[in-house]
Amino acid sequence: MSEIEQLAALASIHELLAGRGIDHWLFGGWAVDFHAGSITRAHDDLDLGVWIEDHGQIAEALEKDGWSHAPEEGEDGYTGYERDGVRLELAFLVRDADGRVYTPLREGRGAPWPDGAFGDDVAELQGVRAPVIGLGALKADKSEPRDDPLVAAKDHADVTTLSRLG
Repeated sequence: MSEIEQLAALASIHELLAGRGIDHWLFGGWAVDFHAGSITRAHDDLDLGVWIEDHGQIAEALEKDGWSHAPEEGEDGYTGYERDGVRLELAFLVRDADGRVYTPLREGRGAPWPDGAFGDDVAELQGVRAPVIGLGALKADKSEPRDDPLVAAKDHADVTTLSRLG
């Protein structure tokens, strides 16, 4: 799937969710590219963080827009959708009593997201505007050690890109 097709899908998803007042934030490699203002590498999917209580409304909107629910075996804390060769992964978010945001898991909770991840940051790339996780939070997330060597290599490249942004 080309980056142009993924960007077009992201524009469509943003319009779909924003039009319904649903908060969502781009994270992962595409968030790096949006912060950098250019496409820095190939991407396998689009990653969005969304509040778990919005999932039902999101699922309905996506399915009406031609997306199919495409969960991965053993997924926990996220789910996937596909349309026309583009994969969208939604990471679910909740806030604890202390205001920390984390991804709920079947057996408890995932690690907290970095502070400042989910604010009002919006970035633009090739004419597509999207809400993105905060730059500091993105740098922190991409600097975490990874067990998977392929993910570690992508994160290393992303950290190199992000380090140039100040």
